[in-house]
Amino acid sequence: MNKGRIILHIDLNCFYASVEQIYDPSLKGKPVAIAGNPKERRGIIITCSYEARASGVYTTMNVGEARRKCPELIVLPPNFDRYRAASKSFFNLLKEYSEILQPVSIDEGYLQLPIVEGQNVLQHVQNMQARIWNELHLPCSIGIAPNKFLAKMASDMKKPMGITVLRKRDVPTVLWPMNVIEMHGVGKSTAEKLGNIGIRTIGELAVADEYVLKQNFGINGQRMKQKANGEDDRPVDPEAIYDTKSVGNSTTLSHDTTDRDELYKIISTLSEKVADRLKAKKLAGVTVSIMIRSADWETCTRSKSINNAIHSKEDIVEHAWYLFNKHWNEEPVRLLGVTVSNVSDIKETTQQLTLFNFEEHVKDEPIIKLVDQIEQKFGKGTILRGSDIAKPVGKYQANTSFSKDFWDEHK
Repeated sequence: MNKGRIILHIDLNCFYASVEQIYDPSLKGKPVAIAGNPKERRGIIITCSYEARASGVYTTMNVGEARRKCPELIVLPPNFDRYRAASKSFFNLLKEYSEILQPVSIDEGYLQLPIVEGQNVLQHVQNMQARIWNELHLPCSIGIAPNKFLAKMASDMKKPMGITVLRKRDVPTVLWPMNVIEMHGVGKSTAEKLGNIGIRTIGELAVADEYVLKQNFGINGQRMKQKANGEDDRPVDPEAIYDTKSVGNSTTLSHDTTDRDELYKIISTLSEKVADRLKAKKLAGVTVSIMIRSADWETCTRSKSINNAIHSKEDIVEHAWYLFNKHWNEEPVRLLGVTVSNVSDIKETTQQLTLFNFEEHVKDEPIIKLVDQIEQKFGKGTILRGSDIAKPVGKYQANTSFSKDFWDEHK
């Protein structure tokens, strides 16, 4: 079914650090790291330049340890406005090559190329990479493959500024000798669990007993085996980025605290960030959750569901603060998090009319009185207000035809 597809995985290299080097050219060629808060204990390296990596600095490393490994390290706080602007330019450029584009994060995405008879695909991709560098000054690595899994694996093979072609027939020689921890989708705990049943390489996973895999990993065991054999039928889905299930934000406090006013301010700030992200994605949700981690690392997570989907800072703060007060044991707090889940397109949510929320949205006094009269006669909740429903947009259809000169002898 997937024969003939040309799928790219484009991954911007050291994205945050690369953007900072664009804004400050004096940083080019120097060890640069981006950290959550370089001056406080929550200072964890988000990303770093290849110059920093050469000194042993890596993502998730504590800032203090990073500076010990690389004394000349330049540590900067993140500037997400810059990163969002650069990301938008990046994806706008990719859209010039194909409408079948699926962003998967701020700095990477899948692109299915249209079929052009006689086109030199490799040269076409090289030109794309050159444009991303020359016009946006962003280095990237690109994987070319017949499916998403192989494209992702390929893009990781040459960094920075690499282009790798990975055909399905290359899987036994290229992927199978690799340790399972190097396989996309396999984390540390899964790799350890695979090791416990005698599977240490991707090749061993590819021929593993399906019953054993299912017993240990459920349906995911079968999926891992399929990918280990280079099989992946997932489409490049331009609408997948909208399949968000929840939007949340958390922060580690600079100091443990029991100050209620300070805690309220933090929850308010977190709620505002969540509201901004919901607004950007045009989402609203009906479940609010709060996470409280104490100074001794005990974590409490509690949620509440509400009748009407919310998206504003004020509504999120109200429910988050209620949850906090109900479940906080007054122990010093180390970390706080706020999440809105069970989200959907804001245009598809409906809201029950009451005199309170009706007045917020409609200023026509006669209508308010009419609703009041109807509810007095037929009862509260007789009238429901629906937001405008967006017209469904069909998914792009994947092009499964292909010129044979690229996937030569593809199997």
